[in-house]
This record gives sequence, C-alpha cells and structure tokens, in this order.
Amino acid sequence: MKKALLCVTVLLAAVVPDAMAQPAKARPPKTPRLYIFDCGTLYATDTSAYQLKKEEVATTTMSMACFLIAHPKGNLIWDAGAIPDGSFKSGEGTMRNSKSTKTLTAQMTEIGYSPADIKYLALSHFHWDHVGNANLFAGATWLTPKAERDVMFGDPPSPRTEPASFSALRNSKTVFISKDEYDVFGDKTVIIKAAPGHSPGHQVLYLKLAKTGPVVLSGDLYHYPEERTLSRVPTTEFNAGQTVISRAAVEALVKKTGAQLWIQHDFTGSGKLKKAPQFYE
Repeated sequence: MKKALLCVTVLLAAVVPDAMAQPAKARPPKTPRLYIFDCGTLYATDTSAYQLKKEEVATTTMSMACFLIAHPKGNLIWDAGAIPDGSFKSGEGTMRNSKSTKTLTAQMTEIGYSPADIKYLALSHFHWDHVGNANLFAGATWLTPKAERDVMFGDPPSPRTEPASFSALRNSKTVFISKDEYDVFGDKTVIIKAAPGHSPGHQVLYLKLAKTGPVVLSGDLYHYPEERTLSRVPTTEFNAGQTVISRAAVEALVKKTGAQLWIQHDFTGSGKLKKAPQFYE
C-alpha cells in the first residue's frame, strides 16, 4: 500500500510539476510595498506630437509598467499595461506598436498574488497602453473619476483606447473620486491625486514608503523626461492648459515632500528600477 501511494505521488509530481512548485500565497506586509511589473515596450518613432525633436530625446522607445501596491489593509493595482494576457501567442503579446514577453498574471503569480487578491484597481487614465489587463481586476473596487469612466464607455469609443480591454469594468463596484486627493487606505501612504489634462480624469499616485521614501508614479503627466526638463506639452492633450496646471501642482508636491517622480514611460529611467519579484518598501 505504501509503495502504491509513493508511486502515485511520484507520478503526480511528474505530471503537474508546475502546480506543486507554485509560490506560497503572499501575506500582507507590515508596511506598504511597491512591486513593478514589466508590461512591455512601446516602440514610438515620431516625437513631434510631444513638441520634441528626435535628437532632443535620449530614446524614442517607451517603457510600459504595471504596479502592485501591497498594503496591510489590501492590495492596489495601478495601471494594467497595453497587452491583455489572453492575447499572448507563443510567449509574446502585441498591441498596436507595443510588444511584451511576460504576462501580468505570470508575474503576479511569481510573487504569490492572483487577480482575486486585488482589492482596488486604479488607472492613471483610459488610453490603450494603460488598460490592457483591466478586465482581470473586474472583481476589485475600481477607483476612478467619473469623467474618466464616462469617456471610457462613451459612444462612439475614443480611438485612443481599446474598449474590449476594460469592458468588464462596466459592472465593477466603483468609487467615483470627486476630490483632488483620495487616501486609498486612510493612512496617507497611498494617495491618488487628480492631474487632469492628458485626459479628462487623468491622475497620479503618491506613495509614502518607509525605507524608500515618497514616490510619485506619473501616469502620463510626462512621457519623456525631456518634456519635463524642456517644458514641452504634447499637442495631443485633452486640455493642454489643464496639463500645465497639473504639472505645476505635482512639481510643488515633489518639492514639498522630497518625492521621487518616476516617469512611467521613461525607458532609461524605468530600466534602472527594481522589477518584481524585488520590491520597494
């Protein structure tokens, strides 16, 4: 009998080695943690829409990242990349002018999380390269300005997005953010801040990390770091005047708090940041 059980165990291990090697379920951290996932690369070539000459930027290529903030009171996903996990074929996913070799789900699984573990979803804005895997988190509470949701589900849909990527959010539990700041967990460590202009309800995320210090995740407040250093505003903004005001407000926050401003599309800067399974705390 013992030999038979041993044979069954060995056989199962051979048949389902991946299942038996799954990482342990992540436990709530004592202080907030920030995980950065590689959600692909966006191959931009024309910088004229950013009022930049090609020779003025270090590279035209843009990074795409997704973020998981693990908090003692729950988990938040900030931005969901461009390429839905379900569209990957032969280990690679593409969407418009972007490409990724890693699914978001696989990267989350590696550190012990699944989409079901996410309490809140927040998107910096509705453009296609930030909402790719939004449907994975339809069971979470969606934190969004009403103006952003309205444009996402408008008819006809905006050409700047992919409605199929977030269609499941239509029925998600939703909290409309109506103030300039929204304290997600009530302890001032994870704050969504209004920064409209790039889109009607564009927002950025302020994090207060115990060891790393304060960090601001930019959304698309800037795309290239040269927009910031050369004071250039894209010609394709929803409201360029609002963008100027929002940038000034965020820069004042950065100066006041000593925060690092991480430009999410900055290919060079993002390449220097730790990616999951490493984290910031």
